[in-house]
Amino acid sequence: MSDDAVLEVRNLVKHFPVTRGFLIKRKVGSVRAVDDISFVVRRGETVGLVGESGSGKSTTTNMVMRLTDVTSGSIYFEGKDISHAKPGKLKNFRRKTGIVFQDPYSSLDPRKNIFQLISEPMAVHGWGTKQERALRVYDLLERVGLKKADARRYPHQFSGGQRQRIAIARALALTPSFVVADEAVSALDVSVQAKILNLFLDIQKEFNLSYLFITHDLSVLRHIGNQVVVMYLGKIMEYGTVNDIFERSRHPYTRALLQAIPVPNPKLMKERNFVPLKGEIPSPVNPPSGCRFRTRCPYAQPKCSQEIPQLEKIADEHFVSCFYWREIYEGVAPPRAVA
Repeated sequence: MSDDAVLEVRNLVKHFPVTRGFLIKRKVGSVRAVDDISFVVRRGETVGLVGESGSGKSTTTNMVMRLTDVTSGSIYFEGKDISHAKPGKLKNFRRKTGIVFQDPYSSLDPRKNIFQLISEPMAVHGWGTKQERALRVYDLLERVGLKKADARRYPHQFSGGQRQRIAIARALALTPSFVVADEAVSALDVSVQAKILNLFLDIQKEFNLSYLFITHDLSVLRHIGNQVVVMYLGKIMEYGTVNDIFERSRHPYTRALLQAIPVPNPKLMKERNFVPLKGEIPSPVNPPSGCRFRTRCPYAQPKCSQEIPQLEKIADEHFVSCFYWREIYEGVAPPRAVA
C-alpha cells in the first residue's frame, strides 16, 4: 500500500443473491453489483466515482463505509484491512470517516435540532466535555457559512443548500481524515451546487481531507477532483487523472459521458460530433458476455462479446478497459459489427 494512501480498494466484489420460494428459499442467481474493482484515494486528494444509475457507485460507497458486507476483495484504511472487520472493531474507523448523503431532506432527523444533530457523533464517541462539544458545534456552523443561533433551529426551517451545509458540518464533527460524498450536490440548484462545491474545497484545504466523491455529472469533478474512476455495470471502464479523463479520454463510454455535458454556447453544441448512447444499461443479474459495454458501444466487434477486456495502463496514472482504444482515439475505429 502506498505511503500517502488513505484508502485502497483491491479487487472488490459485491454480489447480492437472487432467491425464489416462500418457505424454502433457493438461490437462482446473483446481482453482480460490483465486479472486481481497484482504486486508491491519497491523502488530501479527491477521487470521483462516475457512471449512470446502476453502475455500482453507491454499492461501492456502502462497502467502503462498511455499511454493506464485502463478497470478496479487500479495503485498506490507513494501512489496515477493514473489509471483514466485525462492527465492534470499526469504532476507530468510524471516528476517522464521515459521509454526506445525497438527499439533504431525508438525511437529517426532523425530531432533533441542529445542535443535537452535529453533536451526536461526538457524544457517541465520547469526544470532549459538554462545553467543548458546544464550542465545536458553533465553530463548525460558522465554518460552513451558518450562524451560531441556527443551532437551536430544526431541519425543516432551512433550505436544501443550508441543510447540506449542516450535513457537511456533521460529517466533520470528529475531524475525520476521509469523507464520502454520495451525490452530495445532485439534488441542489446549480447556483447552490457551486457554493457547496467551493465549501468542499475550502474544508479540504483546511483539514487536509481526502474525498471519495460519487456523482453522475463529470463536470462536477472537473471543479473538485484529482482522479476519476469511470464505472459501468460494476466494472471500471477508465481510470485516470482529471486531465487524462477530460483531455485524453480513450474509452467510448467515457467519451459519451463527456459529450453529454451541456455547453452554454449553442453554436459550439451544434459543432460537437455528439453520438448519444442508445438503449438502457443491462441488468446486473445477467450482464453481457465479454465487455459489459458492448451492447451499447458504437464500435463493438465480435471479440468484444467473446473476451473480457482488462484495464490496460496507457500512461503514468491512466488505465482503460477497451480492446480498440487506440483506433477510437485516432478516429479510425471500425463501425459496430455485432448485434
